[in-house]
Amino acid sequence: MTTTASKASKAAASTYTADNIQVLEGLEAVRRRPGMYIGSTDQRGLHHLIYEIVDNAVDEAMAGYCDKVIVTIRPDSSVEVIDNGRGIPVGKVAKTGLSAVETVLTVLHAGGKFGGGGYKVSGGLHGVGASVVNALSESMHVEVKQDGALWSQDYSRGVPQNELRKTGKVDRNDTGTTISWMPDSEMFETLDYDFDVLAQRFREMAYLTKGLMIQFIDLRDDGRERSFYFDSGIQAFVRQLNRTRTALHPDPIYVAYETEEAAVEVALQYNDSFGEVVHSFANVIKTIDGGSHVTGFRTALTRVLNDYARKAKILKDNDANLSGDDVREGLAAVISVKIGEPQFEGQTKTRLGNPEVKGIVEGAVGNALSQTLEENPGIARRIIEKSLTAARAREAARKARDLVQRKGVLEGSNLPGKLADCSETDPEKCELYIVEGDSAGGSAKAARDRRNQAVLPLRGKILNVEKARLDKMLENEQIRNIITALGTGFGEEYNAAKLRYHKIIIMTDADVDGAHIRTLLLTFFYRFMPEVIADSHLFIAQPPLYSVTRGRNTTWLFDDRAREEYFKEHSDKGVSMQRYKGLGEMNAEQLWDTTMNPANRQLLRVEVTDAELADELFNTLMGDDVAPRKKFITTHALEANLDI
Repeated sequence: MTTTASKASKAAASTYTADNIQVLEGLEAVRRRPGMYIGSTDQRGLHHLIYEIVDNAVDEAMAGYCDKVIVTIRPDSSVEVIDNGRGIPVGKVAKTGLSAVETVLTVLHAGGKFGGGGYKVSGGLHGVGASVVNALSESMHVEVKQDGALWSQDYSRGVPQNELRKTGKVDRNDTGTTISWMPDSEMFETLDYDFDVLAQRFREMAYLTKGLMIQFIDLRDDGRERSFYFDSGIQAFVRQLNRTRTALHPDPIYVAYETEEAAVEVALQYNDSFGEVVHSFANVIKTIDGGSHVTGFRTALTRVLNDYARKAKILKDNDANLSGDDVREGLAAVISVKIGEPQFEGQTKTRLGNPEVKGIVEGAVGNALSQTLEENPGIARRIIEKSLTAARAREAARKARDLVQRKGVLEGSNLPGKLADCSETDPEKCELYIVEGDSAGGSAKAARDRRNQAVLPLRGKILNVEKARLDKMLENEQIRNIITALGTGFGEEYNAAKLRYHKIIIMTDADVDGAHIRTLLLTFFYRFMPEVIADSHLFIAQPPLYSVTRGRNTTWLFDDRAREEYFKEHSDKGVSMQRYKGLGEMNAEQLWDTTMNPANRQLLRVEVTDAELADELFNTLMGDDVAPRKKFITTHALEANLDI
């Protein structure tokens, strides 16, 4: 099912010279405030350096001049990115008096992306990428193959160590750029890359850029390698999103549309789940906070499905319209726009702001989806019937939702009966421990600091929301207690300003049941209160697994690896060791010292670094299909130490 319309033919620039490089301002303060340019100096910032350089290579691919990118992490944690594009221009830039290579690598906001004709579409709009990577690197080496010559230059912490010079000859048809760098350990907290996170980003880039091969090589340790290439682009992406679910129609609905202002690609496919998975991109940059392109898509989807339902008499005259939530239940979609002048919020580009894009996407999706439904009435009926079922469930849940929110918001004193609240009223200072069972709850209530630590015990395992509709979820007392205690509401009514605790800490036993309850809670927050995770309010407590007593000294060990390390360094003579399966086995003093005292405790902050992988993982572990879950457990069994 493919619908394609075009108003303008591609007019990519055929020349790319030093004259295309325009300078907006000099490079300043990058080393002093790196977080302003790459978001952070932890592993995410380290990854961001790679993304900046690879984004430049992908820009060449979008312009039609590059079809292969090779990314290599070397054993010493340096990185090399090779592309077979046109190569950075080597001529002089009039405004700087420097070569175009040196200008791009040393001057902030310099590049071929500011209307100089180098690129029609670019992800690296701000033009700070390469220069920031250079500034934050202990060393950088660049090689350019262009017009039969090999050019090279070296840098140290952004400072050129020599002039750009011709160092060899190459075949005249052999072009491209190679940039290698060693991140500066003075700037970064770690030089340890996450292969899986990087591989997923490169996979997305390949989905969004048809005809581009991205080869990723990791030479550390035993070495790993992945290559990504997708003929069907974002349609393959949507099939991947739905691979652990049952699709309602065999092929994704595909939209391709181009005007002078923007090129739009959308692929969508409904499945039998109760959730929504939508990934949006602008110029191959992931817009995790959505923006005008997502708004246009949602508006078109809701309007077209309502129009069709009324025209086909599936919705009667006195029936209410389907809501946006109704038509997005069970939806998997990818939205990709490519525009000449994208307006992103910040250098990390999480939300697209261009207002004109909303109308372009809305029109493109509306026309294509209407045509597809008219031509495929069977598919149309299945989608609308699913939306109607969702609407009935939401109506059944409305009274329960209102009751929960009234209790949590309007009747602040009417909190869950088993909640032991704290006396502090400033949410920023308040913590809520969610614990399993009365025994652990009793220990936690006795151990806590009553001034700012609240405790909510749960009775047994909460409902698995991955398998339940909204109305069933709200019938579950444990979930209602959590929602009421937090006070924010959920879904479209979520109000962050009303969150009563800015640290929500899941504290479960260190056994299989505890792990299951923790996963159920994480599933609930991920599906129905993702804002709690996005705003860094959700944590997992780390109670110790063992206590080792030697004389009067007690050492707390948090996992089996720590126990093994301890006994490598210490004799087991005169040692008493206790294994703690449940929090209730600790007395209040022990629980406070090890798990609840801010001075000593270990908390893991819950983050979603890869939304596609997280969605697939929750669906695999908590969904209806047994086969993928069995395969996952079999594959990863040796990675876990389960005490059953």
